[in-house]
Amino acid sequence: MHLDMWREYGQQRSFLNRVRQAMRDVLTPKELYGLQWGDPEIAAPLGFIRDRYVLPYVKPDRVAVEIGPGGGRWTRYLLGCGQLYVVDYHPELLNELRKTFNKPIMQFIKNNGSDFPGIPENSVDFIFSFACFVHLDADLIEAYLKNMKSILKPGGNVVIHYSDKTKIMAQINPGFSENTPERMRSMVSAAGFQVVEEDLTTMWHSSLIRFTH
Repeated sequence: MHLDMWREYGQQRSFLNRVRQAMRDVLTPKELYGLQWGDPEIAAPLGFIRDRYVLPYVKPDRVAVEIGPGGGRWTRYLLGCGQLYVVDYHPELLNELRKTFNKPIMQFIKNNGSDFPGIPENSVDFIFSFACFVHLDADLIEAYLKNMKSILKPGGNVVIHYSDKTKIMAQINPGFSENTPERMRSMVSAAGFQVVEEDLTTMWHSSLIRFTH
């Protein structure tokens, strides 16, 4: 499956490169908190994730949610949506993000740990989170999944990056939660979602899952 993904990635790259260049020329700030963990503009694996799992879902007529936006290293690629909710438990991080990205389409939401206050039911086309769920324990992930179900439109997509303890780099990272692809798949299915695709090889300490309902 992964080889097929890379072939498709190569076919799409020309178009996505044009989109990415336009976004970079207009939207990318000089420095962003979080780039110390990798810049999708430079690191090939992150660039692949951006092109495969983010840009195809960014459209002017779509509503997106980003969970745990940090300094905005992924937020900048979501600004092409018609509306973007950025959600975090820590108001300090949202305040910092607002200093760099404070666009009319954006709404900054401080949640209670796993909910989406103020986001209407069945209103969201795309939910994305990177480098947040790698730190969340299973009970919190399950709570998030339950709450996603109510805000996601039928046929909407969710892409979650999570800790993968089957990989040595996750095993030696004390900040990464106890999770595996099998466990994540089980939690997603138990929440009533359908797994569409998984990426178990691009990242060396984590994996990604895309699902819908």
